[in-house]
Amino acid sequence: MEMKTRINQELRNRAPEEMTQLVIDNCRCVNGEIEGLNDTFKKLEFLSMINVELSSLARLPNLNKLRKLELSNNRISGGLEVLAEKCPNLTHLNLSGNKIKDLSALEALQNLKNLKSLDLFNCEITTLEDYRESIFELLQQITYLDGFDQEDNEAPDSGAEDDEVVECQEIVIQFPFRAHARIAGSILTLGVQEDEEDDDDYVEGEEEEDEDDEEEEEEEGLRGEKRKRDAEDDGEEEDD
Repeated sequence: MEMKTRINQELRNRAPEEMTQLVIDNCRCVNGEIEGLNDTFKKLEFLSMINVELSSLARLPNLNKLRKLELSNNRISGGLEVLAEKCPNLTHLNLSGNKIKDLSALEALQNLKNLKSLDLFNCEITTLEDYRESIFELLQQITYLDGFDQEDNEAPDSGAEDDEVVECQEIVIQFPFRAHARIAGSILTLGVQEDEEDDDDYVEGEEEEDEDDEEEEEEEGLRGEKRKRDAEDDGEEEDD
């Protein structure tokens, strides 16, 4: 499926300016360029174009609100200066599996002042000597390279939460009633869980009361047996 067709499919009758995320992975772009994406997608915060045969970013539109850009498994070898011009607020960039060979191809990323995370897995540049040290020296604004900081501490998985927020926004836009039902369902589920927890506490109390009741019944039964035996003994004495 061509990229333009895929984008129209993902819109699902929504206006481009309503979109906050767009995932068009595994489609096909013509001549290695972006098509069907324009400046009307001005609210996009997350864009994923994984494995779309992309080799040029020249036709990337102005996406001032874009925070995360997924471009892994493409044919990009340079031309990254367009990112600072079109996506100045980018914080996460994934270029894994592209044709990035040397540091000069990444120099343009110095102008992405908000960039915190960069992924270059399976790029030829990762085979360079002192690869990590060189990247951190070149791009001093980034905190994480390939998922780890300079002290080899793993990046927190904050992306999952962000994706959930974006997903909820998309649901509200597309299906307001379903979104309300989903939210209400979540609250209802939480209430049920809380009730179950309360029930657990209550059951424990009930078990203690039940044990006391059983002990009282047992004692009462013993007293009844004693009275019965006493009555039988009195009857035998009268017979004598």
